[in-house]
Amino acid sequence: MSEELNAPIRKLEENIAKVLLGKREVIRLCVVTLLAEGHLLLEDAPGLGKTSLAKAIAHSLNCGFKRLQCTPDLLPSDILGSSVFLQNRGEFEFRKGPIFTNVFLADEINRSTPRTQSALLEAMMERQVTADGVTYPLERPFLVLATQNPFEFEGTYPLPENQMDRFMVCTEVGYPDRDAERAVLTSHRQGEPVDTLESVMTGEALVRLQEQVRRVVVDESISDYALDLVKATRQHKELSLGVSTRGVLALYRAAQSLALCEGRMFTVPDDVKRLAVPVLAHRVVCSGVVREGQRHRARQIIQQIVEVTRVPN
Repeated sequence: MSEELNAPIRKLEENIAKVLLGKREVIRLCVVTLLAEGHLLLEDAPGLGKTSLAKAIAHSLNCGFKRLQCTPDLLPSDILGSSVFLQNRGEFEFRKGPIFTNVFLADEINRSTPRTQSALLEAMMERQVTADGVTYPLERPFLVLATQNPFEFEGTYPLPENQMDRFMVCTEVGYPDRDAERAVLTSHRQGEPVDTLESVMTGEALVRLQEQVRRVVVDESISDYALDLVKATRQHKELSLGVSTRGVLALYRAAQSLALCEGRMFTVPDDVKRLAVPVLAHRVVCSGVVREGQRHRARQIIQQIVEVTRVPN
């Protein structure tokens, strides 16, 4: 692959790494999601850099960015917008909400009620908003970045399965190692590093890279491998809900994106293996497992399926 394509991707990852130290794999997953035109869910305990990572991605792109702090009293109109009556004109005018941007950060999304969470469904899937019978298209690029706290935390509302299925990738940030955490202390002496982060890619350049992702070659054997993994989730005795067709499409597109990030215009089986857990685990439901243990057990099951499924040559 030409340096013209790969250099901007490396530069984007390096820029984000200035804020999220010691988490190269998490950053790679974020960039994969971005290039694959997907949406990203970051879940972990408070204070581990979820919001900083989301803001670093937005600041690295020279395009629109809106952040919304989700709370229990948030209404769908606070996300989508609402119609306002103009007395001087005697008519209603639609005032667009924060969803009308390129990068939308829904911080602590599971602190909002299910009614409010559902306001994102159309925007995430169809990249449009319908209000008062009128449909408004969203600009490209469009990315929803959401963070959520663990289910057992006070004041959280679990995201329903249809909402989870619209996120291409769900991953944890995790605790940094000692050296990285020491570097965090040093980097914060003068304030928040993300506030001084400069953009390194325009929205137009990102759209061009997204179009290149669709040109990455996927051999039929690798498509069959992805389908085998998905089929295994539907037949697994410990899963009451397997991966949907939307899920295997997400795995297919994410594998193309990872190949591009790795400097290839073709996918390999390792692309699918590497992405199986972050792309598929949040889409399944475990049988007989309390909600607090769902995600951990789901990741274990997906990893087990990957280990026993035949890999194409």
